[in-house]
Amino acid sequence: MAKKENRHIIKLKSTESSHIYSTFKNKKNTPERIEIKKYDPVVRKHVTYKEEK
Repeated sequence: MAKKENRHIIKLKSTESSHIYSTFKNKKNTPERIEIKKYDPVVRKHVTYKEEK
């Protein structure tokens, strides 16, 4: 019998440009959408990235 996977691939979209990171998230531990400050190579500075649907 297969186990239900809690980890899913999510997209993190920059608030300042169209740049997107993809990463994994455990939906059981963090069911809400995440916001992370990461480096945006398009703008060349650290900006907030928000989880996209």
